[in-house]
Amino acid sequence: MPIVEDALIVAGGLGTRMYPVSAFSSKESLPLIDVPVLIHLAHEAKAAGVKRIHIISSPSKDFSPLLRDIQDLHSNRPELDKNLFSSFSDVEVKVHLQQQQLGLGDAISCALDDISGPFLVLLGDNVILDNHASTKNFIPSNASKLLVQCFEENNLPCGTILPVNDDEVSNYGVVQLEGNYVRNVVEKPKLEDAPSNLVLCGRYLFTSDAKDLLRNVYTVEKFGELQSIELQKYWMHGVGFIGVQLEGFSWYDSGNPYSWLQAQVDHALQRPDIADKFRDWLESRLN
Repeated sequence: MPIVEDALIVAGGLGTRMYPVSAFSSKESLPLIDVPVLIHLAHEAKAAGVKRIHIISSPSKDFSPLLRDIQDLHSNRPELDKNLFSSFSDVEVKVHLQQQQLGLGDAISCALDDISGPFLVLLGDNVILDNHASTKNFIPSNASKLLVQCFEENNLPCGTILPVNDDEVSNYGVVQLEGNYVRNVVEKPKLEDAPSNLVLCGRYLFTSDAKDLLRNVYTVEKFGELQSIELQKYWMHGVGFIGVQLEGFSWYDSGNPYSWLQAQVDHALQRPDIADKFRDWLESRLN
């Protein structure tokens, strides 16, 4: 069975919903309290065992400050986890430019000449955590690792799914399950038309046939921004596409102000180093 050695972090979007801040600093560079989104994703991908991380960027973005090894600064705060100061030093990194905003499938295609086997896809503005550890003992998310384990057991493409509230269903791709298999996905349905309250949540594992399918069958010219959804439906209606349900995970989106504000509060209330103090302050403020 092929080994999953590559992870794509899709970070080419302009992030206009986060203007003006994202006009100066990309939404993938924004901190979840004190750890940038891209750093969370890098450690998650490495925890899944990859050897190469591909960052899909745009001509207007520069991620080089986050890619630097700055271990020399660790001496200023030696109590913090040293790994956070060199998140990309132990993995090969390749940056690919998506020249136009043509959707997820097109973004993925930008890196496929450098990938020969199965690969992870992580949406660059989505942080998915099962560990709310402090920066003193940082623990990466296991979301991508669960996808790799699923692939190793089944040799099939897969994606993570999470439940959402009824008032949020129409914002996502909602899945229809048969056992663990995703049989269909409905993009942004009305609540009464939704097959479930389970939605795709920004982590995927695609098999090596994705390259040929995206470039020759499910092309951006034919399917536009739904290109990647049509690719997934091909697997759903064919060999199979497995939904990996994430239990006990928190899902945060740095792509719009309100959800990112919620993320800061929720994460703070679960981080052991600041939770009690922050909760006391929050309660006094609300009172």
